[in-house]
Order: sequence, then C-alpha cells, then structure tokens
Amino acid sequence: MARALAVLRLADPEERDFFVYAVASPQVQHTIRNWCNTTVQATLNLKEIKALPLPWPDRKTRRAIAATLGALDDKIELNRKMNATLEAMARALFRDWFVDFGPTRAKMAGAAPYLSPDLWSLFPDRLDAEGKPEGWEVSTIGDFIELLDHKRVPLSSQERAKRQGPYPYHGATSVMDHIDNYLFDERLLLLGEDGSVAKGDGRPFTQYVWGKLWVNNHAHVIKGRDLSVEQLKLFFDQIDIRPFVTGAVQPKLNQANLRRVPYLRASDTVHSAFDATIAPLYDLVRQLNEESRTLAQTRDLLLPRLMSGEVRVADAVAVAKEMA
Repeated sequence: MARALAVLRLADPEERDFFVYAVASPQVQHTIRNWCNTTVQATLNLKEIKALPLPWPDRKTRRAIAATLGALDDKIELNRKMNATLEAMARALFRDWFVDFGPTRAKMAGAAPYLSPDLWSLFPDRLDAEGKPEGWEVSTIGDFIELLDHKRVPLSSQERAKRQGPYPYHGATSVMDHIDNYLFDERLLLLGEDGSVAKGDGRPFTQYVWGKLWVNNHAHVIKGRDLSVEQLKLFFDQIDIRPFVTGAVQPKLNQANLRRVPYLRASDTVHSAFDATIAPLYDLVRQLNEESRTLAQTRDLLLPRLMSGEVRVADAVAVAKEMA
C-alpha cells in the first residue's frame, strides 16, 4: 500500500537535529497519535502537522540538547559500522575456507602459507574429482542443526499490547515488539520461515540473537551441532535458499526443505578451528551491540527529561561524554 510523506523544510536548517529529537519526544508522539484520523488509516494532515506543539527552549539549550543526544547517536552509528566491518571479515574468511577453498588452492599452486602453521596443516593438498578439497563430504545441513521451533509461541498484537516489557519479540526478519517474558536465553540463529523468507538475491533472512528473547512462529529457531551459531549464520548468509522455498503467494521454507539444504562438511578439526578463529570477532560484535543498546536506552530516557527541563543539559552532557 502506498504511503504519503510530508516533506518539511526548516526556516533554519541548523535546527534540523533538534527538530528531529523534538518530534521524537514522547509528548509530541502522544499528540500525533491522538490527532491521527483512525477511521480507515491513521493519517495526519498538513494543517495538523503545522499546528504540532513542539518543545522549543532557547537557542543555546536547543543546540546543547541536539549535541548531547547526537553524541550518543554518533557512537551508536560508529558501533554499527564497526560491526559491519567485523562481520565482513568473518564472511570473507568463511568464503575463503569453505567456498573458494583458498588454502587448498594455494597449496596446489605452491604459494606461501597465509595462515598460521597449525591452521595451514589442517587443509588438504589437492581438490578431488568433484572440485572440493579431498576428504570433505557433501551432506545436508539437517545433520548438523537442532531446530527449536517447537518452543516458539506466537502472540497477537492485542496480547503483546497487554504484555509490554523489556524482552524482544522476534518475527521472521526483525524485532517486532518488546514483551514481559522470554522463551529463549542463549545464542541462536533465526531464519525466516514464511512470508519474508528470501531476499532479492535469494539469500535467506537471518537474525543472529542472544540473551533473553521471544520468537513467534514465522522464524525457524536454530542451534548448531558440532559447529557454532556464528558459523551457521555465515553458512546461510551465502546460500541461495530459493530452490527450497515453496508457495507462490505465501513463500514458505518448511522444516523438511530447510534440512535438505546441501552442506559441505570438512573435518571436525577444520570446523572447530574456524569457530575458534571467528569467536573473538563475534565476541566484539555482541559487546558493541550491547553497548549500543545501552546508549539507545540512555538517549530515550534523556530525551523527554531534557525536553521538559526535568534534567539539566549540563548533567546530560556529562552522562553523554562518559558513555560516548
């Protein structure tokens, strides 16, 4: 369904950052919800947009609030970029070992080792007639995963509205809500089961999750057997899942087809070594994500209090500097 957007031009472009935070403040969002015409579809007309009552302290305070909250958002964005780099490094390593067979091809070409001696010795010296490293076997991923789908519990939007809380409620592709309880408390991989299953290039929608969380029945919940959740994610992130998806109107990746996805299995020592190699990368990914979550919570707590004057800007600046 098409959605109309209102494009606003500020008289003073330098007020943009404060304006964005002011509109996001709880009091303004409450007003917007109350003004929306909900007879068919929630709407806010241009006249109402112009009449929105915005918190608007003096210029110096506006600049200070925008700078304080902006410092937290800047750190969140920096963490996001760092995580993107870390995950790109892990994907490149996975591709080199398990897709391009870089170490084996380098050995065949007589090239100098580019891994440590203990890792280099784990790889075969040649490819077999099928073009894969000797001794590696084609299996199916179902032999190496544990599906926890039976533990999922879907909740309607009405049920979730009554059960608001701190724990993320995951759907097929993302967090849909936060509720008052959880079903899982461990590192897991979520894979879209129906609706949103494959991206435009055929790769599945995946979510790398950890800690206390809830999952509805639109995402498979997966753990690894003899390989980490992180290695599983890297495997699925380079697979074209479309041949295993059924349903023309409502795409679905059922359990049976998920288990049938081909999987090239190296020796246990190679997979264990790979897990050990990427573990520090994903330790940092989780650490930066948790830090960003704390920063976002701090920003969201400061926002209404700064707008109302309940918290002094100077105190908020000190908090932001300490955290960012």
